[in-house]
Amino acid sequence: MSVLSAKYMHDEAAAFAHVEGMLWADGPVCPHCGVVDSAYKLEGVRTKPSKKNPEGKERFGLWKCRDCRGQFTVRKGTIFEESHLPLHLWLQAIHLMVSSKKGISSHQLHRVLGITYKSAWFLTHRIRECMRDGALAGFGGGGGIVEVDETFIGKEPNMTKAKNARGYAHKMKMVTLVDRTTKRAKSIVVDDLKKSTLIPMLQENIAKEAYVMTDEAGQYHNIGAGRVFDAHGWTHHGAGQYVDYDDPEIHTNTVEGFYSIFKRGMKGVYQHCGKQHLHRYAAEFDFRYNNRTANGVDDVERGQIALRSVVGKRLTYRRTDEALSH
Repeated sequence: MSVLSAKYMHDEAAAFAHVEGMLWADGPVCPHCGVVDSAYKLEGVRTKPSKKNPEGKERFGLWKCRDCRGQFTVRKGTIFEESHLPLHLWLQAIHLMVSSKKGISSHQLHRVLGITYKSAWFLTHRIRECMRDGALAGFGGGGGIVEVDETFIGKEPNMTKAKNARGYAHKMKMVTLVDRTTKRAKSIVVDDLKKSTLIPMLQENIAKEAYVMTDEAGQYHNIGAGRVFDAHGWTHHGAGQYVDYDDPEIHTNTVEGFYSIFKRGMKGVYQHCGKQHLHRYAAEFDFRYNNRTANGVDDVERGQIALRSVVGKRLTYRRTDEALSH
């Protein structure tokens, strides 16, 4: 049975019960005073008729704190806060995003969920925000292998190819690290690919004892033998070499595989992305890669992992620069 047929995907009361069970393992948490498990449920409360709620429909999942007397729902302090969309539609959207290998467009969600395109676009960005992990990666501990590569997509704001016909200066740039041991990836949007930009970033996210694998790009020269990292292996892509002839472990094919999915999603599903949003799209693909079936995570568990991360990551429409990216 598909998870989309689950009751909490279609019934609002069941949706609130499901989210409360996921986020409040020790009982309801009051967002006003922080007291845990000291609130009681207000059953059957109806709001006064208004323009947004002309029928005065019942408020699901409403609680009242015994300490501060404040009212709240599980939406407060999450990506669901101040949203007029039913919670069960949010759960459907989360499931569709985490289970679609190359992503799902806002246009498709607006058709599937029966909401406006603008709402679908904003909803997807809020969900991407909860997929973001701002922690440093800590890849390559214990001498593990870490692959590093960069890719180019779209174009930099206010820059056309005619202005910079040579190379990829007009493109947006992203660097991705993949730890072969933990099978995890981290993508970082950068302004340039200079050595002075990349090396400090790599040092923040990769352990010094790591065995780093790259291609022949000049910015990675002389980063091994204890200078930056303990070991460095590289292949010469320009000469058609994708695996080292003497050591088959030296390659960047894993991170190239990550990019093949990322580019198919960005070009085939999303088609266009502004630079101010690229870090969220990168986080979406990182999240699915890090929680994929090969890592022992199925679609249901992947959705639960995303749902546990909705707290404290509210994204307001103003923060998206009021721009539609696709």
